[in-house]
This record gives sequence, C-alpha cells and structure tokens, in this order.
Amino acid sequence: MAEAPGRQAMGYILGKAEGEGTSWHGHVTAVTVAPDFRKQGLARRLMWILEEVTEKVHDAYFVDLFVRVSNQVAIKMYQGFGYSVYRKVLGYYSGDEDAYDMRKAMPRDTLRQSVVPLKRDVHPHELEFD
Repeated sequence: MAEAPGRQAMGYILGKAEGEGTSWHGHVTAVTVAPDFRKQGLARRLMWILEEVTEKVHDAYFVDLFVRVSNQVAIKMYQGFGYSVYRKVLGYYSGDEDAYDMRKAMPRDTLRQSVVPLKRDVHPHELEFD
C-alpha cells in the first residue's frame, strides 16, 4: 500500500506466489492507483516491489497477470514494464470478455521459456492454479 502524507491511500498491489516446478511464479492479483496519483510512476514502483519479492524471496520463474483485452491503456503500461502476452483466455471475465495472460520472466528463467507465447487460445477451465 502506498500512502500520501496524512495517510491518504495512493495505490496498492496485491499478489501471491503459486505453482510448482518451472510454473512457480508470482501473480499480480490486483494493482490500483487512485486517479489523483496516476501518471507519476506509482504503478511501476508497486510492480517493481512485487517483482523483487518474486525474485529475491520466492526465487520464482516469472510474474503473471490477467488483463481485459479491451484495456489497451493497461496493456501498453504492462508492456512498458517488460510484460508480454503469453496467451489469450477466452471468456475469462464472467464469460463475457477475453483476457490476456501477460508474463515477465525473472532471472531464474535464464532461457525465458516461461514467456514463450502459446500458439492457441485457452479457456478458463484449462488454467493451472497450483
């Protein structure tokens, strides 16, 4: 959680480590920045903190997140942070909208195999939640 003076909430990130073997990874559950604090690099800083924990505490292979395919602003932001589209998940959001599963390799994945895009779309029931 990032707070401004007076304890005003500026933004937060929520994540976890999950998976097994080479699927051991950090996952961004949510990242939010209040409108008054956008365009100041706060989302980048919050993502960096989660990536640091993923790398240094959990020694994971990658970080992933899901984003609506229609959210071009967020997609471009994540691409600017080094994330790429790994796969499309059909009907991920309440069956109404597809999602991109975006990933960024961590140093443990020296060959960057975790971010090689899948050649096909998947359905939510095909996702691994280890």
